[in-house]
Amino acid sequence: MTLDEIKAAVDAGQTVHWANTGYIVHRDRLGQYLITYVPNGSCIGLTDWSGHRLNGKEAEFFIARSEDAAGNPGSQSRPDRQGRGVAPGGAGAFPLGRQL
Repeated sequence: MTLDEIKAAVDAGQTVHWANTGYIVHRDRLGQYLITYVPNGSCIGLTDWSGHRLNGKEAEFFIARSEDAAGNPGSQSRPDRQGRGVAPGGAGAFPLGRQL
């Protein structure tokens, strides 16, 4: 998915994941698009500081299928079945410091 496709899907209320269903893309009350690792709440921005380059590959983002939405955070369910392994504690995701 492209950056614009991800934002449009999130804005339309669809559940967008990154890498596996443990990561969810959402928009916070400040309008920032974030990727959160659900099991521990760690969070990173959807893009780098420029706001134009994804923090992940386009092919790693996908919209939840109906059975994914039922909830199995951390499962390796991706359309291409190439789930990314997740280290304990959500390695690669940084905890959100102070949230406004």
